Amino acid sequence: MAMPQNSTRENGFCFAQPLDFSCPSPHPSEAGLCAAREGDGCSTPLSNGMASSGAPSPSGSCAQPLCSPSPQDETPLEEGIKYVSAEGEELACGWGGFTPGCLQPCNTSKGVLFFLCVASFLQGMTVNGFINTVITSIERRFDLRSYQSGLIASSYDIAACLCLTFVSYFGGNGHKPRWLGWGVLVMGLGSLLFALPHFTTGRYEARSAAQPGVCGGNQSLPCSQAASSLSGYRFVFMLGQFLHGMGATPLYTLGVTYLDENVKTNYSPVYIAVFYTAAILGPAAGYLVGGMFLNIYTEIGRETDMAPENTLWVGAWWIGFLGAGAASLLISIPILGYPQRLPGSQRYIVMRVSEAHQLKDGSHKKASDPDFGKTVKDLPRSVLLLLKNPTFIFLCLAGATEATLIAGMSTFGPKFLESQFSLSASEAATFFGYLVVPAGGGGTFLGGFLVNKFKLRCSGIIKLCLLCTVSSLLAIFIFFIHCPNMPMAGVTQMYNGSALPGGHLNLTAACNAQCGCLQDTYSPVCGTDGIMYYSPCHAGCKTWSVNLRNGKKVYQECSCVDKALLPDSGKAEAGKCTSSCAKKPLLLCFVFVVILFTFLSSIPALTATLRCVSDRQRSFALGIQWIVVRTLGGIPGPIAFGSMIDKSCLLWQEQCGEQGSCYVYQNSAMSRYTLVAGLVYKVLGTTFFVVACLLYKPPPPESAPGSLDASENGTSDLQEHKPSLPAEEDI
Repeated sequence: MAMPQNSTRENGFCFAQPLDFSCPSPHPSEAGLCAAREGDGCSTPLSNGMASSGAPSPSGSCAQPLCSPSPQDETPLEEGIKYVSAEGEELACGWGGFTPGCLQPCNTSKGVLFFLCVASFLQGMTVNGFINTVITSIERRFDLRSYQSGLIASSYDIAACLCLTFVSYFGGNGHKPRWLGWGVLVMGLGSLLFALPHFTTGRYEARSAAQPGVCGGNQSLPCSQAASSLSGYRFVFMLGQFLHGMGATPLYTLGVTYLDENVKTNYSPVYIAVFYTAAILGPAAGYLVGGMFLNIYTEIGRETDMAPENTLWVGAWWIGFLGAGAASLLISIPILGYPQRLPGSQRYIVMRVSEAHQLKDGSHKKASDPDFGKTVKDLPRSVLLLLKNPTFIFLCLAGATEATLIAGMSTFGPKFLESQFSLSASEAATFFGYLVVPAGGGGTFLGGFLVNKFKLRCSGIIKLCLLCTVSSLLAIFIFFIHCPNMPMAGVTQMYNGSALPGGHLNLTAACNAQCGCLQDTYSPVCGTDGIMYYSPCHAGCKTWSVNLRNGKKVYQECSCVDKALLPDSGKAEAGKCTSSCAKKPLLLCFVFVVILFTFLSSIPALTATLRCVSDRQRSFALGIQWIVVRTLGGIPGPIAFGSMIDKSCLLWQEQCGEQGSCYVYQNSAMSRYTLVAGLVYKVLGTTFFVVACLLYKPPPPESAPGSLDASENGTSDLQEHKPSLPAEEDI
C-alpha cells in the first residue's frame, strides 16, 4: 500500500488524492475541530496539523477529506487565525487575555527549548556550581562547622524528594508551563534569599592575620572560642536551598515531558539532550564565575591587607546568587506565558506509537483512560501500575547506580586528581572541569543524537545503555595503575630519606626540634631537594621573601632541606612539589572515557523510561524515578565514595584534639578503593540494564494505535487504522 506524502508546509497535510477516515457517528467535541474560512473551499489547519473541511457530510466530519485539492492551500496562513485545540483551549502564547502577536514566533518547540535551557543552566550554575564553590567561604564567614554546611547542601535534595511525588503527579495532568514558570520563580527567590545574610550582618572582621610561621614563629588560634551568633544564619541558607529544590523539581520532570509531548518522537531525544547539556554546562560556568567572584573581597569598596591566599580571606560569595536570582525571575515570565500544548502538537500525539510495557493482567490499559490521574484517589493505582512495570523499576535502579558514580565523581574527582598529580585544589578543580565539560556535555548530547540517528525503539535504547555501561566498566580498570606519592618528610618517608618504621608518622626531627612547630596549620612547601614538608617550620626555614616572577613565597635557611645538591639549595617554595608522573596522560585519557560513556547513557536511559510507561504516566514516572535516583544514588553516593577514599588517608588534620579533614592520601590505596567502588556500581548497573532489556514486553504491532512516528525519510507521516505492514514496522 503506497502511503500518502506530505506535499505542503508543516502545519497542514494536503494530498494528491483525498483520504477518508470514517467514524461511526459525529462526536460533539468535533465541532471545535473544523473552523472553515469564508469563501474558501479548503478547511483551516487544526492544532494537530490536520485540516477539516467545512462542508457538511451525511456521515459526520470524520468522513470528510483531510484537505481539498485547492491551490489556495499553498499560500501562507492569514493573519488573525488562532490555533485552538480540540477542547477549545487557547494555544496562543501570552498571559491571560494578553497575547501580543510579537510573541507568537516564540510559540514553538524551539522557543520552549531555549527558555528551558536557560532555566536549567541557571539551576546547574547555582546549585551545583555556586554552592560548591562558596561553601568554604560561607563556613568561614558565618562560623559554620562542616556538618552544618553539609545540611545546607542536603536541603536541596530533601526538598526535591518531598515535592517530587506531588509535582509530578498533579503537574503531569495540569498546565505544565505554569508549573514550570512558578518553579523557576521560586528557584529565583531561593537564590535571593541565599544572598540575604550578607546584607543583614555587619562587616566582616578577620580575627587575626595568621600566616604559616617559620621556625620559632609558628602560631595558632586558641581552641576555646565562643560560639558565634552568626551560625544561626545556617537556617536562612537551608531555607534558600529548600526553595532551590522546590523550584527545580518541575524542571527535570514536567520540563522533559513537555518537550517530549510537543516534538516528533524521533526528535525528542535530541531536544532532551540539548536541555540536559545546558544543565551540565551550568555547573562549569558556576565554578568559573564563582571562582572569579571569590577573588573579590566580600566587603566591596573596603580596603584590606589580606590576599586571597590568606586562610581568613572571604570572597564576594553573594554576587553570583543575586545575578542568578534576578535572571531566574526574568526567565520565569516567558515560561509562564506558554500554552498547555503548543500549536501543532496534537498530530505528534496522534502519530505516536505506544511502546509501554505490557502487563500480563492488562492493567496498563487503565492509564489510557482520559480521566485517570486527575484526582488523589488515582494516586495509589498510579504508583501500583509503575511498581508492576519491571522495565521501569530496573531502569530506575540502573539510574541510581549511575547517579551514585556521577555524584561520587563530581564530589571527589578533583580530590583524586589533586592527590595523584600533586596539584593545588584550584588547579585540580580547573583540570576536572576541562574533563567534565567536553566528556559530560558531549556524552549527554551524543546519547540523544544516537537515539535519533538510528531511530531506536525502547528495546534498542536499553541495549544502547547496556553497551555504554559495559564500555565504561572496561575503562574503569585503568584505576589499577596510579601515580606514586611525592616524597613528604615525616609522612611517606623519614627526614633522612629512609622508610617510616611501621608506617607511623613522625613530623619532628633533629633539624626542626628547636622550632616549636605546631600541626594546626597545614601549609606544604617544596624544598630544592624535591621533598615536600608539612610547613615552612617543619622544613626548618628561618626567613622568607617573595618571588617576583610568580608571586610565591620563597623560604631560606631551611635546615631540613639537603644543601649538598645544588648551589642554590637549602630553600623551599610555598606549595606542593610538581609531579612528573609518566602515567598522567593515560590516566586522564581513561578517566575521560569513563565520564563520556557514563553520561552517554543518561539521555537514552531517560528516553527509555518515557517510552516504557503510558503517555499519561510519563511525568509521574519521572518523578518517581528521581526519588529513587536521589535516595539510592545522589544522596548516599558521595557518602559511599567518601568513606572508601578516607580509608586511604595518610595524614589527618588534628585541631583542638579533634580529627578534621585529610591532608595527604596514599595514591595506591586511593586508586584501589576507587576501582572497587566503580566496579561494584558499574556491575550493578550492567545487571539492571540486562534485566530491564530481558523483561521488557513491547506491545504487539497490531495493537499500536494505527500510526507511526514521523519519519524524516518521507516514508510516512500518517497511517490509516490498519495493521502495520512488515516493511513499516521499524520506521
